[in-house]
Amino acid sequence: MRIVSLLPAATEIAAVLGLMDHVVGVSHECDFPSEVNERRRVTRCPVQNKSLTSCEIDEWVRRALHENGTIYTIDEPLLRELRPDVILTQKLCDVCAVGYGTVARLAETLPNPPQLVNLEPSSLSDIFDDILRVAEVCGVPKRADEVIIRLSERVEAVRRRAARLKNRPRSFLMEWVDPPFCSGHWGPELIEIAGGYDSIGRTHQPSVQIEWQQVLDVRPEVIVLALCGYDINRARRDYELLRQFPDFDSLPAARRGEIYLVDASAYFARPGPRIVDSLEILAGILHPKEFPEFVTRGTKHACAVRVG
Repeated sequence: MRIVSLLPAATEIAAVLGLMDHVVGVSHECDFPSEVNERRRVTRCPVQNKSLTSCEIDEWVRRALHENGTIYTIDEPLLRELRPDVILTQKLCDVCAVGYGTVARLAETLPNPPQLVNLEPSSLSDIFDDILRVAEVCGVPKRADEVIIRLSERVEAVRRRAARLKNRPRSFLMEWVDPPFCSGHWGPELIEIAGGYDSIGRTHQPSVQIEWQQVLDVRPEVIVLALCGYDINRARRDYELLRQFPDFDSLPAARRGEIYLVDASAYFARPGPRIVDSLEILAGILHPKEFPEFVTRGTKHACAVRVG
């Protein structure tokens, strides 16, 4: 079996299922596990300039989607050369990866049309279902059962401990700074399981642009910048921008120093096996005394950095 993965989460799912030997091509954004660097890259994105501001990136994405319907390019000759039997793709978000329609139209023109596996999760359980879906198509369903059991046990361990806590801090999981976006899909669910409450987030629904006044109105006690596609260093630049927003210093999170940057590129915005790591990171942020084993900030391998 020859597999092409067009999004990082799918590549991580293939890896956790022991299928990396079958993966012959990956997207330009796939970066984990390290062996993906040995695979051919079948997609490209013209906006890779890290000097662009978040506002400029947002404007470019909106314009590209309006004019072209996509922001990515598939290397069609390479895809034909790779002769995939299975393509792991998605319908969830045209900003996150190549759109399903684009992939489906191209797949139909291949000599032996591959099977398309659509990953479109809105919740934690959907992510686990995607792991099972990939495993079934690739003939390793028992491996998925084992993976899902391990991941579910970790989720339930956090849920049980957090459920005993009386304090559930008002939280804001922010997906983009300029313009401001709340979190969506599994984001608010992770906050809830970890022992917080995000009234702005859209549980199991797409994230949306919001007014900054909404944040001021709910007065979050903890703010987590899980900026889509950004690692901690890139998020740090946007934190400096966020500090300039009107009345930012009046927020309880700002006054208490409870503002955190997380690596959303590797964790929060990537609906694969490491989404459970994201939950544990949140538990360490929201309740560090109750979850000391998940407090990584300040360590050599920090997944979260306190900046407030």
